[in-house]
Amino acid sequence: MRLFQTSSWCILLVSLLTLALPSSPAQAEESSTPRKPTLKQAAGPNLLMGCAVSASDLDNPQRAALIADQFSCLTAGNEFKPLSLQREKGKFTFEQADKIADFAQQHGMKLIGHNLMWHNQAPAWLFEDENKQPLPRAQALANLKAHIDTVMKHFQGKVLGWDVVNEAVGDSEPYLRDTPAHKAIGDDFVVQAFKLAHAADPNVQLYYNDYNMEEPYKHAKSMRLIKELKAAGVRLDAVGIQGHWLIDKPDVAMIEKCIDDFAGLGVKVMITELDVDVLPRKNAGADITATEKAGLDPYKDGLPADVQQKLAKRYGEIFKILAKHRGEITRITFWGVDDGTSWLNFFPVRGRTNHPLLFDRNLQPKLAFDAVIEALKASSPR
Repeated sequence: MRLFQTSSWCILLVSLLTLALPSSPAQAEESSTPRKPTLKQAAGPNLLMGCAVSASDLDNPQRAALIADQFSCLTAGNEFKPLSLQREKGKFTFEQADKIADFAQQHGMKLIGHNLMWHNQAPAWLFEDENKQPLPRAQALANLKAHIDTVMKHFQGKVLGWDVVNEAVGDSEPYLRDTPAHKAIGDDFVVQAFKLAHAADPNVQLYYNDYNMEEPYKHAKSMRLIKELKAAGVRLDAVGIQGHWLIDKPDVAMIEKCIDDFAGLGVKVMITELDVDVLPRKNAGADITATEKAGLDPYKDGLPADVQQKLAKRYGEIFKILAKHRGEITRITFWGVDDGTSWLNFFPVRGRTNHPLLFDRNLQPKLAFDAVIEALKASSPR
């Protein structure tokens, strides 16, 4: 009996040791290699790392797992926009937006509401009559108030902050775009939107969001708008620099100056729609009406190694600047999860194969991911 007990213990010990050992050299190497930090881990507790998602992204289990693992913040790409929520006056459709809000809550992620007023993806009836003429100011404000009240109250307690107005500063105009809201409400249409948003939910953060504000042609106009909002006494927690940048421009010094200038006006800064276009195009920016009929599509079969290196270098340079300004920047959001979900596959030329994000079409991290992690780690608070 004693011999049997000793033998049994020996057999059990050998079995446990066998289970503990890796089954292959590759498995041994994998187990000894520490896992790379995620984006949100590298960013630390005071810098949100976000991505834009669609409700359909969450139907893909692998993509949904990547989102929950890497990011601390979500922005809905389209589902919170006025046309998505209230295409017909008085008929609100929250199902797809709620799906994103629920996912964020389930995974302890912050949620950004994008957006309450934009000249694109907004129903015509908000600011125009059936003849496409501007509504009287009072009627336009009443329509906007009803929309903002209903939407913000629906998501009250679930949203960290709202992009109240999106892209109001003009490209070619001397100052503000002459949008339907501008025509109906008047020169103070941006101020009025912020007042309505604060009245609807006094506890939520409010942002202004735009592209190319670092460019000289638009920077002074953007500064003017921020100063006017501050002078009007409205709540303005942060300004969102979208960050739809190209692989070779703008210069990072221009980006840094923009951050410094905005912070100097007493507002926080967010990078809200970051991507780096690797394809040739005529113009920078994110004016969705500025489409191009044709353009080269050189990377249909994947990004060559030298371009991967160039993209990684570009992201590294950008994030060294962003990480340097951790005190001023509170959030960095990528406009998409992976290359396959990027809007740049359809803009400015439809049907091209772009590679502007940190994860490829197989949801694998690219060299650019490593460059971002290194920049964040190098600047992390000690």
